[in-house]
Amino acid sequence: MFDAALGGSSISWTFVQAPVSAFARACTYDRAGFAWSDAGPMPRTAGRAADELRVLLANAAEPPPYVLVGHSFGGFVMRIFAARYPELTAGLVLVDPAHPEDWLTPSPGDRRKLERGMRLCRQGALASRIGLARIVSELVGIGAATPARKLVDLFTRGGIGGDADWILAPLWKLPPACRKPLRSFWTRARFYEALGSQIETIATSAAETLSASANGYGDLPLVTISATDPDVVRRRLQNVLAGMSTRGRHIVASNSGHWIPLDEPETVIAAVADTVRLATTSR
Repeated sequence: MFDAALGGSSISWTFVQAPVSAFARACTYDRAGFAWSDAGPMPRTAGRAADELRVLLANAAEPPPYVLVGHSFGGFVMRIFAARYPELTAGLVLVDPAHPEDWLTPSPGDRRKLERGMRLCRQGALASRIGLARIVSELVGIGAATPARKLVDLFTRGGIGGDADWILAPLWKLPPACRKPLRSFWTRARFYEALGSQIETIATSAAETLSASANGYGDLPLVTISATDPDVVRRRLQNVLAGMSTRGRHIVASNSGHWIPLDEPETVIAAVADTVRLATTSR
């Protein structure tokens, strides 16, 4: 069961899902407000998303246990799910996960990033309602990235700045067939409202994650994957996370940034395969 990054969607697992389906049933979903999912109740915390995922799986009649795979913010959701529903969980794979220790009390710099993210989401929701987001999406779709960026800069008064290339990076890493639906998601107010709520309540989600996992994960098969060349703090946090299970381990991607499912999907696939094998042999 796959959960995507903060502003990601099921499309983020394009290069991972099909290979995994060769040896296990591979399911992706979209948190409420994202991609094909309807809007959900506010606030959009990781704990609420974990409980909604439990309901989704029950309604879809997907039999447990599940190997849970979470990227970035999706790591919060899957860690909470594993802790709240251990009887349903067979393994945990965390792909460059967000660490609650970073977000429980954000630094002044991180607080400014959060405030900017919330402001851009409010602007995005407004742009969606007045049709501007659709125009930007169509410009990007025809390759007119420079006019699209200028229009965004004008509307946000330069608020998106140098982040534009980073935000659009996942779009260019995906096959062309995936780009049109992804661009359409960015024209919907419910996307920006859900994303803005996730950003606004990130400290709550961090607290929920720490509280849920306070007793660790026992002997649950657990893999956490870092982007290439993690700094000392990131490496330490990843090692601590791996140590929360007696069968936990930390691996480092060989050539990947934060978007490991797109940069280096084979590393994620191998980690899932190992976790499925361990989960199957330990039953």
